[in-house]
Amino acid sequence: MTAKIYRPAKTAMQSGTAKTQDWVLEFEPETPRWIDPMMGYTSSGDMNSQIRMSFETREMAVAYAVRNGIPFRVIEPKESKRRQIAYADNFRYDRRIPWTH
Repeated sequence: MTAKIYRPAKTAMQSGTAKTQDWVLEFEPETPRWIDPMMGYTSSGDMNSQIRMSFETREMAVAYAVRNGIPFRVIEPKESKRRQIAYADNFRYDRRIPWTH
């Protein structure tokens, strides 16, 4: 019943950073999932895989895991290599390269 503590990355469908500031504690699956032969659904007998807890800081998530005796691993977030710019910056008067048609 090992848990992983991480900060979720921004999804491809987001332009902002909503739901990426909190740290998440999730349990890793203990048993593999299987496909139900009759309906074709993916099933699992692991109830801990449904638990997902959010914390404001990494230290709070680690403290919770230590207090409850849960073995864990911390995955550090990767910083974006891409520079965030606004659409309005394309039309600024002080651009390095002037905007023309």
